[in-house]
Amino acid sequence: MPVRRVLAVFAAVLAALGLATPAVAADRHGRGLAALHSLRSPVTDESFYFVMADRFANGDTGNDQGGLGADPLVSGFDPTKKGFYNGGDLKGLLSRIDYIRGLGTTSIWLTPSFKNKAVQLEDGPSAGYHGYWITDFTQIDPHLGSNQDLRALIDAAHARGMKVYFDIITNHTADVIGYEGGARRAYVAKDAVPYRTAAGVPFDDRDHAGKASFPALSPTTSFPYTPVLDPAEQNLKVPAWLNDVTLYHNRGDTTFVGENSYYGDFFGLDDLFTEHPRVVDGMIDIYKAWIRDFGVDGFRIDTMKHVNDEFWQEFGPEVLDYARRQGKREFFMFGEVFDTTKSFTSHFTTADRMQAVLDFPFQDAARGFASRGQSAGQLTTFFAGDDWYTDADSNVYELPTFLGNHDMGRIGHFVTTDNPGAGDAEWLARDRLAHELMYFSRGNPVVYYGDEQGFTGAGGDQNARQTMFASQVPDYLDDDLLGTGATHAQDNFLPGHPLYRGISSLAALTRAHPALRDGAQVHRYAAGGPGIYAFSRLDRREQREYLVALNNSEQAQTATVPTYAGKRTFHRLYGTSAERLRSTSDGMVTLTVPPLSTVVYALDGRIPASKAAPRVTLTGAAPAEGARGRMHVTASVAGSSFYEVAFYAQAGGGAWRPVGVDDNAPYQVFDDVSDLRAGTPVRYKAVVLDNRGHTATSATRAATVPAPLVSIETPTEGSRVRGTVEVRAVVDPERATHTVTFERRVAAGPWTPIGSDATSPVYTVLDQLPADLASDTPIEYRATVREPDGTTATSPVRRVRAAGPQATMATLHYFRPAGDYGDQDTGWGLHMWGDAVDPAVLAQVAWDNPWPWTRIEGGWAEYDIPLAQDTQPVNFIMHLPSGDAVPDTREPGGDRAFLPINSPEVWIVQGDPTVYTSPPPV
Repeated sequence: MPVRRVLAVFAAVLAALGLATPAVAADRHGRGLAALHSLRSPVTDESFYFVMADRFANGDTGNDQGGLGADPLVSGFDPTKKGFYNGGDLKGLLSRIDYIRGLGTTSIWLTPSFKNKAVQLEDGPSAGYHGYWITDFTQIDPHLGSNQDLRALIDAAHARGMKVYFDIITNHTADVIGYEGGARRAYVAKDAVPYRTAAGVPFDDRDHAGKASFPALSPTTSFPYTPVLDPAEQNLKVPAWLNDVTLYHNRGDTTFVGENSYYGDFFGLDDLFTEHPRVVDGMIDIYKAWIRDFGVDGFRIDTMKHVNDEFWQEFGPEVLDYARRQGKREFFMFGEVFDTTKSFTSHFTTADRMQAVLDFPFQDAARGFASRGQSAGQLTTFFAGDDWYTDADSNVYELPTFLGNHDMGRIGHFVTTDNPGAGDAEWLARDRLAHELMYFSRGNPVVYYGDEQGFTGAGGDQNARQTMFASQVPDYLDDDLLGTGATHAQDNFLPGHPLYRGISSLAALTRAHPALRDGAQVHRYAAGGPGIYAFSRLDRREQREYLVALNNSEQAQTATVPTYAGKRTFHRLYGTSAERLRSTSDGMVTLTVPPLSTVVYALDGRIPASKAAPRVTLTGAAPAEGARGRMHVTASVAGSSFYEVAFYAQAGGGAWRPVGVDDNAPYQVFDDVSDLRAGTPVRYKAVVLDNRGHTATSATRAATVPAPLVSIETPTEGSRVRGTVEVRAVVDPERATHTVTFERRVAAGPWTPIGSDATSPVYTVLDQLPADLASDTPIEYRATVREPDGTTATSPVRRVRAAGPQATMATLHYFRPAGDYGDQDTGWGLHMWGDAVDPAVLAQVAWDNPWPWTRIEGGWAEYDIPLAQDTQPVNFIMHLPSGDAVPDTREPGGDRAFLPINSPEVWIVQGDPTVYTSPPPV
């Protein structure tokens, strides 16, 4: 085993044993603080292949129906429908394992493969081919094979030097539980109906989350809905504890916002009571068994952001420790946190003690750069935020990065829809550019199966889940594939496809030069618009600099880029440009990058050795923007070589502890102080380590833990309200001990209390407005949080307006420069849905019969929309009858909406996805 890997494993073992963040051997003044290296865990150099087993290869037609018979509404098998099992299985994966390995794959990541509820008639109907409707967590779904088939696949992968990762779920099970009075009910908030003990005493579950004790519960007493099971399904779930209906939240369906995003059922899927210790222990036991009995190498964890913090704080460390005691020294877990805000996504790797999350922010930035041609400078901003993930036992180098997936859609879809009419050559170049950014920048790259064959699809979810084997699904047969004349009517396992060959070469290059995979990433240059983005990669042991330059412009671009090495030669490893570059005395090199492509150069030799440690100065320590429970600590280093800066913190005169290490400028960390009371004094120091082992320590910088930040989420600033108004607030950092009080004033009158709430994590009151308020009367709200120690904080004022009478009609104005709206029967019209629109109107609307324009005035087509409720959104798509091709027969922007109570008139323009609330210039 290489020395680098041995050291990484040793660090990982320390982390697993809780030894990664001890108090350090220094006096109270911080004398004696050690220099540290930036962490590289065992998993910073993987190349993942993400595959849906049902859609990859059919190795055994005998299991297509899962042993349930020929009726598709029972077995779930129908290869002509994209929402049903299509026939792929684990034997098929095994038969094509060398195809996967040929991409340079080091880890196969499988979508959930446990036994599913085969069909849910309420959902389309649709089948559990995707794996997210689990009934039995102990066996492989019969449609995919058997537990022995999984064992054979893992053994074959291990024999080829690859790992196998399981996609797992802890948030929910299949939809089995119903409620008295009907299934799939609307969500009932904890404020309206609190949880009650079996004896009928109200309680807040968050007061008990993460603790050994939890109140006894009763199906008939404890929940807003009484959960019931069909007699035939009372023992359906495995393990047996999953059949206890009191171990679920039982509050109705989520709308994916606020409190219900933690407690609600996902389209009826039974939402587990993850605050309950029985659920925590049960889930830990389930996944320990798959590690012990099958040798699974890691987990991707579904719906992580919908589960409470206390669950992850116990689940993550215990499962990781167990895996390593089973000999899995490189066991790795990463969660799905579908969000692009680093202050939020990083919370799960810092406060929640998980190893990593899927890098959704990277996906957004990569699409912006490679597909949308955004300014190269946006990548500078994006990568500068990587230090949100830096703490004492993890950092951004662990995050799996990706370009698209089974939920949001494929990179091939993005490049074609972002660049309509560009043609195959440009689409292929942009697709390749996105993969080059993913492979050469920090993180563990993930290839979504089929992307290497140029799959595109028509969007996300089922439209991005084509079969690699010959398809019978009409919607898939219509797809264009990039870089090939092939279609989905044939098998697509072609190693000669240009994207397959390109991805394989990227994997080979990063394998030959490991610094390109997990070396320090140092920003070098960014054009002010579309053009070159350049960065260096450098392994601290080899001290050899690699220079990566990507160009997202459609013309060749030239840039002068700094390096660490003066008067030295760099030779080209990748791309089409000059074979060699020579740096000036101050380390500058001038390079040219062809359009929509990438070049990589390697320094001949090592960067110069530092002669002495540079001066390091702490330049800031203040509450972080976007996360009040984090302190943003910054440092400057007086030098121009490769440095690693270790940050230390001391709270309230206690011991010094390491916060994390940053190996590239801007040097910074975001220290988690969420467990410290407001007003606690905190001191920081920084220790710089140069590339010859010299060190220097900064002076101390003092700060104070701030009071929590309370923010009102609803109603929206400037919106209109009437009747009963939901006023909802959140507090950062969140604690179960918070109580939030709300006040309202009307027309600059006195502030009036309207209620309080102590049920975390979202605080809500319902305010009943006077019925006689005139339209546009100003109304203001504010919220104040109080902690048990007496700390208080008040939110900014939220200003809204009285709405006046219910609107009965909304009008959408649509502009086409050519005025080619067509007639009312065959022209451009609105497909609409939702509770806002008059049901009589919705009864007339169909995909082949959209709602027609009412009149043409001033060059605009105007659509009058009768309303049932102006407080609900009008959801719409503008298209021609049966038209679904952007931009010819359907407008871009996907599913759009507006809220009539705020804007009963809106405007849209051909080719522009924006919904305007005032007339735009045309």
